[in-house]
Amino acid sequence: MTPTATTIPATTGPRSVDETVALLASGDYVADRALATAVHLALAMHRPLFLEGEAGVGKTEIAKVLAKTLGRRLVRLQCYDGLDLASALYDWNYTRQLLEIRLAEAAGQHDKEALAKGIFDRRFLIERPLLQAITPEGGPAVLLIDELDRADEPFEAFLLELLADFQVTIPELGTIKAETPPVVILTSNRTREIHDALRRRCLYHWVDFPDAERERAILRLKAPGAPEKLSHQVVAFVQKLRQMDLFKMPGVAETIDWCGALSHLDAVELDPARVDETLGVLLKYQDDIARIRGAEAAALVSEAKAAP
Repeated sequence: MTPTATTIPATTGPRSVDETVALLASGDYVADRALATAVHLALAMHRPLFLEGEAGVGKTEIAKVLAKTLGRRLVRLQCYDGLDLASALYDWNYTRQLLEIRLAEAAGQHDKEALAKGIFDRRFLIERPLLQAITPEGGPAVLLIDELDRADEPFEAFLLELLADFQVTIPELGTIKAETPPVVILTSNRTREIHDALRRRCLYHWVDFPDAERERAILRLKAPGAPEKLSHQVVAFVQKLRQMDLFKMPGVAETIDWCGALSHLDAVELDPARVDETLGVLLKYQDDIARIRGAEAAALVSEAKAAP
């Protein structure tokens, strides 16, 4: 039976690691105790939580679940190569500012200093995710800075003031400080190293692939329609696959997708032919698919069926 999400007031939080485990479980997130401890401490100490790990192990989902169960709005900044301050923090609405200037000139206003001051007003400010997360509109937030390793290194410097004091400085307006600090989750797939200055401002946790028992529990929540035998064999197959030297090991997200795909095809257990036909759901690189397809897949199916 799927737990009902428990929402607690945004100003409070779980009072223990056990409560944090239960809180995450109520949002359909199966966490091990080490991860739950990191989340609990981040909430209790009001510190950003930096999560590293392979893609698809559930780092992003932590922020989504916390927003849902803590009753906070989710503000997501998806990082990418070339991300800059205007896209992440704020920008000015230049079109509206220009219109304001023309209207003022048409009305006979010629005080350039007053006009310049007037157009750099909050009315013309476009709030991007980092600024949205510390403004009170909409209530307290969970700020997800997702895949930070995809952004350029200089972008990390933009985050230091925010993560240290939950405030940002806009030259034309001054300093804006959060009334209620957001819960901050940063994620990285470790395609590059994140600078020590940013790491020091965060609590850290490496999110590893789950063991077989926990992955089966995840499938019971995320693929509830799958036959129990199929779910058991899928997990055993994927666990064996992760022990191989692949270009990209399948994450939990791929396990869920694969189990769901096999269920859609009315599979009740693994068989080599069906595995070969659906490997593109589980593996995302042709070299990995070519290596596994055929005899290797058949051997893994036999091992999965024999797994306790």
